Amino acid sequence: MEEVNMEQYISELQDRKRRSLEFSEKKKKLDNQLAARERIEKLVDLNSFLELGMLAHSDVPGYEEKTPADGIVCGLAKIDGRPVVVEAIDKTVMAGTEGAVHLRKSHMIHDYAIKRGLPIFNLAEGGGLRMPDGMGSDGISDKLFPESLLTVSRQVPMVTGIFGDSFGGPTWMAVSSDFVSQVKGSCMAVAGPRMLEIATGEQVELEELGGWKIHSALTGQVDHTGDNEQETIAAMKEFFSFLPSHQNDLPPVNRSSDDPNRQIEELLDLVPTRRTRAYDMKKVIKAIVDDGYFFELKPMFGKSLITGLARLNGRAVGIIANQPIQFAGSSGSDECDKATDFICLCDSFHLPIIFLHDIPGFRVSSGAEKKRIPTKIMVWNQALARSTVPKISIILRKSIGAAYGNMCGPTMGGDFVFAWPTAEINFTGPEVGINVVYGRKLMQSENPKEARQELLAKWEFDSSPYKAAGKYYIDDIIDPRDTRKILCQTIEYACHRDGGKSKRLLAGWPTGF
Repeated sequence: MEEVNMEQYISELQDRKRRSLEFSEKKKKLDNQLAARERIEKLVDLNSFLELGMLAHSDVPGYEEKTPADGIVCGLAKIDGRPVVVEAIDKTVMAGTEGAVHLRKSHMIHDYAIKRGLPIFNLAEGGGLRMPDGMGSDGISDKLFPESLLTVSRQVPMVTGIFGDSFGGPTWMAVSSDFVSQVKGSCMAVAGPRMLEIATGEQVELEELGGWKIHSALTGQVDHTGDNEQETIAAMKEFFSFLPSHQNDLPPVNRSSDDPNRQIEELLDLVPTRRTRAYDMKKVIKAIVDDGYFFELKPMFGKSLITGLARLNGRAVGIIANQPIQFAGSSGSDECDKATDFICLCDSFHLPIIFLHDIPGFRVSSGAEKKRIPTKIMVWNQALARSTVPKISIILRKSIGAAYGNMCGPTMGGDFVFAWPTAEINFTGPEVGINVVYGRKLMQSENPKEARQELLAKWEFDSSPYKAAGKYYIDDIIDPRDTRKILCQTIEYACHRDGGKSKRLLAGWPTGF
């Protein structure tokens, strides 16, 4: 028998890998989307991707040549010089469905990420569990979910992009992630329209089932939407830039040329002194943070509450702020879910939280009760009470009723609470309170208008920040122009020990409520 030399072995290896790569090139011809490996190339640093499992394939006899990498590209890479693990589903292989080897590869790369403290990036699309492979007890008895989805308690950031129609596995991955961006035109759901029609008789279009409008505005299951794949990839990288690589690390601190002591004259014009006049809180946030850059999360969901990431003197922070141009800044059930989710994220990854108050209370109604608003309010409060990251509150205008506590007022574990001179702190707004308590008496008085004005003057004094400052319920009343300076100073002190690390008491909370 003729001896096989090393060159022949290498040639066979190269041929097998070439065939695996060429198979997935069909993606471009199918729907003009990027192929799985092309998405990875766009995401990671140049030439940093180390693929693992390229020669894997389905373990079903006869499918060896039809399932290169068994439909999932996995490996190690760097993003902005930081090591990560990455996986991308290849829809050209069995419609991106998940066979036993596919799942084994995904579980192993996730397990390795947890073992070595590496963030996880999922580039997702696909049809869920493969049939007929998944049929019968054998098909569903294998481990369907990696530990990172079930019990590992946010030990590393998990970032997911939905790039095409995604059912089953990619959806489970997304809703368990810390950040999700969905490309417009894609669908994310438990099962596809065909299975839905066969199982239930319901006929529904993809967009109505799980399109970007559904998830960005109604379910809140995505944090960002991209007009195209490039926008979604850029958002995934941007989110990661604010986060640590693992639970024992701190978020990166960037050098900033923005003066931490900068006075913000424009705040005097941005926020009206008349409490009933609306304004855009996003403009206030951008005026305060480094270089005016604010990365908002879930902008279409629970729109009267703003959540997002920014930097103050180079330090990454989370921001929770009321939005007066939506429902006058009042919060409903969706806003409660949004706040709870964001507090869990910040507390798990050591991001200090800034609260900017301008809230007249919660939206109470029979409809709100049907959406379990009492439970939602208390879950938000419970998450806040358990959080141990540094927290700083600033009351710009209104902070009324129970919402005062939910926005981290005194006794809720905040490091500092400040107020502008325009602040109003009370159980209820003066107008509402007077109507409830003195309504009948005012109607019977000789001069109702004069009597109302006298009561308003008294109630407004009781609601003023000076009374709260006098009893030392708040730390100070500040010139609005000094807001950035105060925040930069106090965050430095609050993060003095261990860089502001939290005890991560919320890391084990569910990723949805």
